[in-house]
Amino acid sequence: MSTNRENNSLSANVIYDLTSFTHLDYQDHLSCIVWFSGCNMRCDYCYNKDIVFAKDGKFSYRDILDFLKTRVNLLEAVVLSGGEASSHELVPFCLKIKELGFKIKLDTNGTNFANVKELIELNLLDYIALDYKAPKAKFTQITHSNKFDEFSKTLDFLIKQNFDFEARTTLHSDLLDYNDINEIMSDLTERGYAKEYYIQEFVETDSNIGDLKSPKNAFNKAFLKSDLKIIFR
Repeated sequence: MSTNRENNSLSANVIYDLTSFTHLDYQDHLSCIVWFSGCNMRCDYCYNKDIVFAKDGKFSYRDILDFLKTRVNLLEAVVLSGGEASSHELVPFCLKIKELGFKIKLDTNGTNFANVKELIELNLLDYIALDYKAPKAKFTQITHSNKFDEFSKTLDFLIKQNFDFEARTTLHSDLLDYNDINEIMSDLTERGYAKEYYIQEFVETDSNIGDLKSPKNAFNKAFLKSDLKIIFR
C-alpha cells in the first residue's frame, strides 16, 4: 500500500465511538472496543441503532492509534465491532495495531468475505465472533438483507482454515423458535463446526431498529438438540 493511500485511509473518520476498557468482549483479554459506523444489515433486534445509521464517525483510525499508544502494556487486545467493521478498510489500521503489540478480535456478520479473508491471510486477526443471524429461510426477514450466501462463504472459510472463532446467535423468541436454533446447529455441525455455540438472549432497551419489546413467546430450552455445546449469554 502506498504511503499516500495509507495516510488517507488512517485519516478517515469512520469510528463512531470507543469503549476504552472491557474484560467481557474478548474472553480472558483486557481490551478496548472500537465501534465502526454503519452496517449493511438492519436487524430488528439491534439496539445499536445510532451506530448502524451513522454516516460517519467521531474518530479517525489515527485517533484510535494515538489512544492505543497510551495503552501499551495495559491492554492486551482491540475488539473491532459496530455497526459492521468489515465494511471498512481495515488492513492499514490492523497493521498499525499489530505493530503496537495488541491482539485483534473482529465482531462480524460475515458478509464481507473478501475483506475478512484478506485480514486472515495477512495474519492480522486473532479471533472472530461470527453472527449467525438466522436460518436461510428467515435470514432476510430478520436482517432485511439478502446476504446469506456471503455469510455462508465466510463461515465455510473459517471452518476450513481452522481459524479461532465462535458462532453466535441473538435470540428473540418471537423471531426465532427452537426449531430455528436446532436448524442453525444442524447446519453448523454439517459444515464441520464443533466448538461452543453462543446464544445471546435479547435484552429490551429504550430503542431498537424493529421497535421490539420483550418476547411474548416462551422459549423452551428443553427442545434444543445436543448437536453442540450451547452457552447462553
